[in-house]
Amino acid sequence: MHWRFGAAAEAKRRLIFALDVDSSSEANALIDALLPEVGMFKVGKQLFLHAGPPMVRQIKERGGEVFLDLKFHDIPRTVAKAGVEAARLGVKMFDLHASGSGEMMRTTVREVSRTCRRDALRRPKILAVTVLTSLSREDLKQVGVMAGVESQVARLARLAKESAMDGVVASPHEIVTIRKACGRTFTIVTPGVRQARAGWDDQKRVMTPEAAIGAGADYLVVGKPIRDAKSPAEAARAIVAEMERGFATLVGRGGGRSGAA
Repeated sequence: MHWRFGAAAEAKRRLIFALDVDSSSEANALIDALLPEVGMFKVGKQLFLHAGPPMVRQIKERGGEVFLDLKFHDIPRTVAKAGVEAARLGVKMFDLHASGSGEMMRTTVREVSRTCRRDALRRPKILAVTVLTSLSREDLKQVGVMAGVESQVARLARLAKESAMDGVVASPHEIVTIRKACGRTFTIVTPGVRQARAGWDDQKRVMTPEAAIGAGADYLVVGKPIRDAKSPAEAARAIVAEMERGFATLVGRGGGRSGAA
């Protein structure tokens, strides 16, 4: 599709709210406020360890979609079994670390796909985490990665595509590099998004919503700027409006359908 048609609805569908809170009551209040405003809720380690699978089921029962952001990283068989359980929960997306190896990614894709076919389940998108948005070049050097952030992201993104993954989670600053390496149908989910007036907190590779969509991101993950706003719903609508402007930039450059579905 071209973004000029139904841009507001498309922007909302591609906005993922990060439910990074430590209580079910706070999570439920935010879900109530944001169900009409965002396309998906990200459930990460903090909330999942507090509320567990029932929180995912509650979001689904209320008509929401879930990105299960647990960043699996273990031996291939263990990650594949975890991925199967994520699919059984009905999540729309889940992620794992690309640095866990091509074998880990291939095994997970194979086992999740097999289970979904056999049990007539919707197969979730399986995403590879490349380099966390909190990491800088110096951080990578400390753990022995000398090539730099962009090179490492491109390497891991190519490995993910070769391993039949659906896409990656990556900083907005690497979107153009990933598109060149992996093509326009490869899904890119982008955290590290802040409005121009917002603080960066622990994020080091940050971009505005308009710029990230204009660069070619498929989904944006936003947490604190919405969660801490006086009106989370109004904050979400403001970000959607910025995303719409990003779609206009993409169309102006001749951008068409990307990897979102």
